[in-house]
Amino acid sequence: MAEQAKKPIKITETILRDAHQSLIATRMTTEQMLPIVDKLDKVGYHSVECWGGATFDASLRFLHEDPWERLRKLRAGFKNTKLQMLFRGQNILGYRPYADDVVEYFVQKSIANGIDIIRIFDCMNDMRNLQTAVSAANKEKGHAQVAMSYTLGDAYTMEYWVSLAKRIEEMGANSICIKDMAGLLLPYKATELVKALKENVKIPIQLHTHYTSGVASMTYLKAVEAGVDVIDCAMSPFALGTSQPATEVMVETFKGTPYDTGFDSKLLDEIADYFRPMRDEALKSGLLNPKNLGVNIKTLLYQVPGGMLSNLTSQLKDLHAEDKYYQVLEEVPRVRKDLGECPLVTPSSQIVGTQAVMNVINGERYKMVPQQTKDVLCGKYGATVKPFNKEVQKKCIGDAEVITCRPADLIPDELDTLRGEMAQWSEQDEDVLSYALFPQVATDFFKYREAQQKKVDPTVADEKNKAYPV
Repeated sequence: MAEQAKKPIKITETILRDAHQSLIATRMTTEQMLPIVDKLDKVGYHSVECWGGATFDASLRFLHEDPWERLRKLRAGFKNTKLQMLFRGQNILGYRPYADDVVEYFVQKSIANGIDIIRIFDCMNDMRNLQTAVSAANKEKGHAQVAMSYTLGDAYTMEYWVSLAKRIEEMGANSICIKDMAGLLLPYKATELVKALKENVKIPIQLHTHYTSGVASMTYLKAVEAGVDVIDCAMSPFALGTSQPATEVMVETFKGTPYDTGFDSKLLDEIADYFRPMRDEALKSGLLNPKNLGVNIKTLLYQVPGGMLSNLTSQLKDLHAEDKYYQVLEEVPRVRKDLGECPLVTPSSQIVGTQAVMNVINGERYKMVPQQTKDVLCGKYGATVKPFNKEVQKKCIGDAEVITCRPADLIPDELDTLRGEMAQWSEQDEDVLSYALFPQVATDFFKYREAQQKKVDPTVADEKNKAYPV
């Protein structure tokens, strides 16, 4: 075991996906990415995460960009480096479960357009919601990495994580990711967890965390010493805060040790120089909020991911109820417990957060219940680790039927219907998938695209474009 641990640590670079998603609301454009691709490609990364997560939605909604075109351009530039994406299991990159035929087609097209590694997770850690995507990735000869959404709570024992890892290996995954979306994994707990997984599964283990709670670099150090295979890092201009530990810092940390990455520090410095003006501009414009750069110890107290914290702040601002911030933070763990103690990650984090806001604003718990909360309590997002609060369930959904099967088993094939609905806009096979995930947003984008091709003012084609922040 000790011998296995003595090896160069591999790094996945997140600057083109999670780093800017976490710090500047996923607003980095393709044109900003392309000039630095050549240098990024020379570093020797295990992979570059550049797609999936919120990039798909943000490209269409805010940047007037085709996410598929971004992927193809990045693929053309990265000659030596594997490209990686984040995929929400049966929810793909959207916010509801999709039929198997849509999931399979999305995986097929992602790999065909240039993705090598698909990191697949489920907000409930319900393995049934991962199998279709894993099988599809295997069929397309892609690398299927299954992520365990790391969280804390009575149910989340070491036995739970080891059992989950064994099931992930059995389902055909090529590697496992410990996905710590809120920065909850403490350094010595990381040692314990990585060692336990390494003793029980043969496939590689990757660790993903966020700096939100201030412990991430220490957590990486202990995880690497315990034998983790890959860590996720971000180039320093878009590191720390709600993003990942800085690539250069981790590279320097392991220099001259058995874990030495062998990366060229001068090359990393040149890459950082490229991104630094973007950071300065984002700070100047307000796109990068300095609040997102500090340590937020409330993360450990309330288990609220960084992205969710900023969401709650903006929801309360819109409702002129910013003074209720701490009450909402205290309500979040209570709602989470009522909903089966699920991990807080998209889309469960948004569902729990919104419900907590409504409970506090209305002065009565579950007086107002959004459809997504009802869907969770009906089992439509999958099985939770603990049972739901029966009283809350009764109050929210009454005698509605609660399903226990895999949610997607109840969804008939959708692709043909979707193709029919958006036929007039289709210019490439992938357009139906953009439409499947975000029907209105994709349609607005297709209108914008058509207007651009006709070289007319896009606002003439669709007034809604006036509302788009850029």
